Amino acid sequence: MENKIPLITVTGPTAAGKSAAGVSLALAIGGEIVSADSMQIYKRMDIGTAKPTMAERNGVPHHLIDIIEPYENFSVADYAKQAHGVIADIHSRGKIPVLVGGTGLYINSVTRNVDFTEIKKDEDYRAALKSIAQEKGNHFLYNMLKKIDPPCAAKLHPNDIRRVCRALEVYHITGVTMSQHQKNALKTPEIYNNVKFALYYERKKLYDIIDKRVDNMMHGGLVDEVTALMEDKLENCTSMQGIGYKEIVNYLCERAEYDETVDEIKKASRRYAKRQFTFFRADRDIIWMENDGGALEKMSEILRRKNNG
Repeated sequence: MENKIPLITVTGPTAAGKSAAGVSLALAIGGEIVSADSMQIYKRMDIGTAKPTMAERNGVPHHLIDIIEPYENFSVADYAKQAHGVIADIHSRGKIPVLVGGTGLYINSVTRNVDFTEIKKDEDYRAALKSIAQEKGNHFLYNMLKKIDPPCAAKLHPNDIRRVCRALEVYHITGVTMSQHQKNALKTPEIYNNVKFALYYERKKLYDIIDKRVDNMMHGGLVDEVTALMEDKLENCTSMQGIGYKEIVNYLCERAEYDETVDEIKKASRRYAKRQFTFFRADRDIIWMENDGGALEKMSEILRRKNNG
């Protein structure tokens, strides 16, 4: 353990206050933030991803935010490779890396070195799946996954063909579902000297915060943000399958009314929070704490005890 690079992880469901807590903790211990958010990697997508503003970052360096364009593909393996490099660099400068975000696969890919790219590819099977999608539609392919691996399907949008195909391919090759592979990943050892915290609010309070945040996003220009992306013909990109973006695309294409769109974003965000709770509760190494105003002191005290122990 002594030879491992120290790492602190701050995770939890969406809207639980991870970004602010991460900044406060980094300021207290001399740390730098490594983002573990699969949407904040994209440039030009600020409002719908709840990307922390420069003022909210409060002078703390943030890494792996705004690193690719919305039309670029970026795998979990790509993320892990960059994150390992950033963590090593932060440590080499005498700072503490603080991994902050709610994308569970990103966190596991880094902290447990999980690499699904090790599973071989089957190009013929991929081609067959794409033909099925073209002939019968994306939802047909999505329903194939839903029958095989409901937990994995619940995390994906039917139009996220790349990830739907990959999940089907993994099962086809290994006979094990993607969600089971992810569960198995929790059994692999940590590669960092990692202390993991998860913040939460009582469910009703969290849902109220989510609803308010969506309203603020809408008032803050989310429709304009998505409009600008659509003007550049980006509506079919993987990045645009994120919560908030796909719903606004439907609204702008006149497939949904404004109030209906806002309501759907809130519902999707609440469902996502519920999935995050389930995902992170499977990791028994995580220390859960309510974000009640004293979280920073509690985290700092736990870190002090571990360092002294």
